[in-house]
Amino acid sequence: MTMERLVIPQPADSGAVRCLISALRGRYPFLDAAPIGKSVLGREIMGLVLGRGKEKILYAAAFHGQEWLTSLVLLRLVEDLCAALSGNGMICDINFHQALAGRSLLFIPQVNPDGADIALHGSGSAGPCARLVRELGGNEPGLWQANAHGVDLNHNFDAGWQLLRQSEIKSGITGPAPRQYGGPAPESEPETRALVSLCRRADFRHVLALHSQGEEIYWRYGENTPPRAQMMAEVMAASSGYAAADPEGLASHGGFKDWFIQETGRPGFTIELGKGVNPLPAADLEPVYGKAQEMLLLAALM
Repeated sequence: MTMERLVIPQPADSGAVRCLISALRGRYPFLDAAPIGKSVLGREIMGLVLGRGKEKILYAAAFHGQEWLTSLVLLRLVEDLCAALSGNGMICDINFHQALAGRSLLFIPQVNPDGADIALHGSGSAGPCARLVRELGGNEPGLWQANAHGVDLNHNFDAGWQLLRQSEIKSGITGPAPRQYGGPAPESEPETRALVSLCRRADFRHVLALHSQGEEIYWRYGENTPPRAQMMAEVMAASSGYAAADPEGLASHGGFKDWFIQETGRPGFTIELGKGVNPLPAADLEPVYGKAQEMLLLAALM
């Protein structure tokens, strides 16, 4: 008998993600929890772990508030893998009992829980930061990408941060904003520091950051980009119909995958899920996940 799906289309605020994590762990006791850190407002940033192998791979989603659909995509991937591993192991004609031998997958469904709550519920969810968020336009639908400090987490990593800061200023972004402000210094935000600390401890083979939208895969950053990164991006692109590409403008520095490549010399990827205008609606979960599923599974095997 097929079990009812736990991860279904719904607005993915921090409470919904917390409930889904709890439900998945209740159904699949072998799914481990790994607290990563806390947000500006003290919300838990939780990871989920499958496998105990030495080769570790990280998937992280919802760096940006309006991109909360990426949390559902990642949790659906976790659900499908757990369902397979509790049965015959098969997904997309791949036996994951065998494929994940020696590997460990860490999933962070919501890097920016405060931002997701602000994007979905406005400044009333921002606690002591409510006034700042309100003044920055946090009650305007479709606007909020930053954390509760008005810092864009994917501009806050220490990779070309000074260059990015200059570009932000030229674009008129000089302080806290709904999007694209990289903060007063690299790694100024607790969410950014939590990911950096995790990566320095865990020695990941490669990392994937899920964003939306555009159906593109970004894989290159500077001189430390390893040769195998392009091959991996091309495999994922062929699987999904996405384009292996390079980001432009204010998306060119300061991101998580940029920092990971620069820091480790290992592959890091930004995957822009789906197409449309952020926030992509919850109803897009099924088509977006359907197109990306094989790509995300292959990323665990390369």
